[in-house]
Amino acid sequence: MPTRKVRRALLSVSDKTGLVDFAKALVEYDIELVSTGGTAKALREAGLAVIDVADVTGSPEMMDGRVKTLHPRIHGGLLAMRDNAEHVAAMETHGIPPIDLLVVNLYPFEATVAGGADFATAIENIDIGGPAMIRAGAKNHGGVAVVVDPEDYDQVREELATHQGCTTGGTRRHLAAKAFAHTGAYDGAIATWFADQLDVTAPHKRVFAGTREAKLRYGENPHQWAAFYKTAEQRPGIATAQQVQGKELSFNNLNDTDAAFELVAEFDPNSSAAVAIIKHANPCGVALGPTLAEAYTKALACDSVSAFGGIVALNATLDAEAAREIVKIFTEVIIAPNATDAAKEIIAAKRNLRLLLTGELPDSRAEGITVRSLAGGLLVQSRDNRLVDQDALSVVTKRKPSEQELADLIFAFTVAKHVKSNTIVYAKNGATVGIGAGQMSRIDSARIAARKAKDAAEALNLSEPLTIGSVAASDAFFPFADGLHVVAEAGATAVIQPGGSMRDDEVIAAADEAGLAMIFTGMRHFRH
Repeated sequence: MPTRKVRRALLSVSDKTGLVDFAKALVEYDIELVSTGGTAKALREAGLAVIDVADVTGSPEMMDGRVKTLHPRIHGGLLAMRDNAEHVAAMETHGIPPIDLLVVNLYPFEATVAGGADFATAIENIDIGGPAMIRAGAKNHGGVAVVVDPEDYDQVREELATHQGCTTGGTRRHLAAKAFAHTGAYDGAIATWFADQLDVTAPHKRVFAGTREAKLRYGENPHQWAAFYKTAEQRPGIATAQQVQGKELSFNNLNDTDAAFELVAEFDPNSSAAVAIIKHANPCGVALGPTLAEAYTKALACDSVSAFGGIVALNATLDAEAAREIVKIFTEVIIAPNATDAAKEIIAAKRNLRLLLTGELPDSRAEGITVRSLAGGLLVQSRDNRLVDQDALSVVTKRKPSEQELADLIFAFTVAKHVKSNTIVYAKNGATVGIGAGQMSRIDSARIAARKAKDAAEALNLSEPLTIGSVAASDAFFPFADGLHVVAEAGATAVIQPGGSMRDDEVIAAADEAGLAMIFTGMRHFRH
């Protein structure tokens, strides 16, 4: 595609960041400015000459501004192909001036909705003329440059300087691609909002859109490309966090840190400090304590070998005492709602250690969706936002759990929700003491968790593994009694599981025979 001289630009923006400086640069190349409403006002106040769209169309703005650019003299100026004689003749016959540069961004629909606007206000913030112009100009990118993002102003300005007031075909094509993505994401946000308003959980067609936050060095492995995209969801966490220090976050860092922070968010900081240490999206230690330092020490004791190079998440403000403990071993990322200045100073001594601060915890009860790609499709489901309902628990054995056992059972089952299935979690005194994750059989998970507890006991020079006198949680029912036998042999005194197996009676009988207390939750937490 050839370079094209820019003689006329139409500017109509909601986000006026950098607008005046960009418009002044256009005027330096004798580019005529056409504008509307608040954009025209801002340009005039800056001392720039502006032609109103109404003067181009010969029609006034009407219907509270709903109709102003939807006119042949605007869309003809955008859609006319400069190398097509019939198009050029039609422009001359109907007095349609060509528009060579379109600068448009849209009514802030997502921000309006996020601010809690009512239905009518949200509807009024659906832009019609803007997307129509953007799509028209982008389709005709052979002759029109379309700018939808203030971040592209510098690129266009440099292009005009390099090419004496012209744009190149390559730049126009890239801007067009960005323009179509812009309107596509905008329409997707509206469609998603409408579905939510109508309480349609699985609409016939659904659009997923995000804005690239970062190009990553690579994906899960060095031969895979990767990028991180932010969505419109306003959920505190990895997407909203401020990175205080440390190296660039990798694909695996982002994935693991999200898993860690979602786990500690299950625990109310007003009730107890909580720390989770994550490796490969699975917890290798989770604990509660009166202080973050004590919680961290207990979490680390569960599996200090796997914790090396892990992610540490905290449910409260990182303080100096906890920071001193965390930096004793190599850690990739720390994420917390906040950090004291003293803690930041301690972390600063480890220059590569990433410190992320989110300001607050995500609501573990909030609704939302998760998305996973399959060959040729997407699996979409609601977020697992169910928590243990103590009133819904059912004791199914002869022996009831003690008060301490009950607290540990609820803690262990909460952790199990965040461990890859099949899952067995042993816990004692508000800390995990053995975690078995992601095995094809539940009995293998129970054995692995018990073995890890033995390894931890040896590392701590303990005479017996901490599974002695612990409780055990299973993310799904025991299909046979053999898994329960392993839990009993490991020294657990109480078990929590969803129940619902055809052999529940057999499993309950095995628990009674071993003197275990067992609770059914009626709720499964598979995590694949």
